[in-house]
Amino acid sequence: MSVENPAMSQNVISQPLGSTAGSRYFLDTNIFVYSVDPTDSAKQRVAADLVRDSLQNGRGVISFQVVQEFCSVARRKFATPFSWNDLRDFFQQVLAPLCEIHSSSDLYRSCLAIAEQTGYSYYDSLILAAAASAGCQTLYSEDLQSGQMLIGLEIMNPFQK
Repeated sequence: MSVENPAMSQNVISQPLGSTAGSRYFLDTNIFVYSVDPTDSAKQRVAADLVRDSLQNGRGVISFQVVQEFCSVARRKFATPFSWNDLRDFFQQVLAPLCEIHSSSDLYRSCLAIAEQTGYSYYDSLILAAAASAGCQTLYSEDLQSGQMLIGLEIMNPFQK
């Protein structure tokens, strides 16, 4: 499988949807999945733009969880799974430069508090905790309620019209 690096395409959005210039934002795993999945070209364009913008402006952030989830999906769930070489290249060029949040006791404590307070799943709460820990103002995800404010984060579904 040949993997197009979203950072190399020329169609760049000037700033992420719904964010203010200079603010940090967190990208959930589904953004990366759609950025390389040709099944839905509209979602692929939006996702690739967000990834590219993140790599170019340094404001996009991900966590170890996003890396793990993407690697699992890329190897097992795509119609044509990533080869190990493709996955290694994508990790080096796209995921590693954005990965700022790693596991820690504080992150897990925050995750558990968020899950208890919101009723969200453990894994959704871990994404929220990571985004808050990174000082992000926006969390881009298809999995949570768009427009909702949680723990200082605005949840945005970039695919919602």
